Amino acid sequence: MKIPKIGAPVRGSKTGRPIMVALDLLGRRAALRILWELRGEPLTFRALQEAADTNPSLLNTRLKELREAGLIDHAGQGYCLTEAGVALRIALKPLNDWAQAWCK
Repeated sequence: MKIPKIGAPVRGSKTGRPIMVALDLLGRRAALRILWELRGEPLTFRALQEAADTNPSLLNTRLKELREAGLIDHAGQGYCLTEAGVALRIALKPLNDWAQAWCK
């Protein structure tokens, strides 16, 4: 699967509008879980693999996509959210709040 790019066709969109590109990227298996697990301290590859409960091949693929999208980076102590990744986490909070109310 190709890394989604703004302006290029993605799943569900021929135009590649930014929201559709974001939804394609975030809708990929384990992507949101990886972002969730990076909400705190940086994690090494092995620690992130264990926390996200995924296999190394899938994790490598998602890390490449999320790094290219500018949402995560690899610092000296492991993978962490970038400024854009933190902004995404904050932006998703209202959706999480809605989902919690919806499930009741």
